[in-house]
Amino acid sequence: MRVLVVDDDEETRELVGAALAREGYELASSSSAVDALRIATAETFDVLVLDVMLGRDSGLDLCAQLRSNGVETPILFLSARGAVDARVEGLEAGGDDYLRKPFALKELCARVRALARRAPGIKRDRVRAGGLVLDFAARRASRAGRSVPITAREWDLLRVLGDARGMVVPFEDVLERAWGEVNERSRASLDVIVARLRRKLAAKDEAMPLRTVRGVGYVLDAERESGP
Repeated sequence: MRVLVVDDDEETRELVGAALAREGYELASSSSAVDALRIATAETFDVLVLDVMLGRDSGLDLCAQLRSNGVETPILFLSARGAVDARVEGLEAGGDDYLRKPFALKELCARVRALARRAPGIKRDRVRAGGLVLDFAARRASRAGRSVPITAREWDLLRVLGDARGMVVPFEDVLERAWGEVNERSRASLDVIVARLRRKLAAKDEAMPLRTVRGVGYVLDAERESGP
């Protein structure tokens, strides 16, 4: 497992790097957004740990640029700003999780493990909604043959809804299965990610496959097809 740690503070990079190394991760690090963009685009990582403030640069902007370049690696933001609006801003930029400073290294490692985790034995299957195809095994999304960038957290949500085979999944069940917790923070994250996914999945002259059943939950209207 490989993790890229991006922080302009050397002490933080060393502290986080040492904690993750003890967990068995292979580490790379960077102190600047420009360098991190080059590394994360050229190499493969299981998780990216980004500080929100990178000197004069912004980790949020770096995240958005990575996503626009097709990098779908899970991203954990680190920031001294912990208000709901700040966490929402991070998720809107394309992040998957947000950890407020100061943090316990034990929690940091747990969050990195959660983002890196891929459930074993996932069936090679796909779901199709009009021109949209979601390949859960390969974690690839495409519309009319063109790639649609989907983050790790978005795949977690789509996996839960895809497994329901067109049935409504209650809000609390989505949070429990995709987030592992049901609280104000996870609810705020869910709202942001659903809105973000709808923008990505929308297509002219096609019904939106991700629907909200008011007061109940979410449903993914798509046909399942077998994969090799």
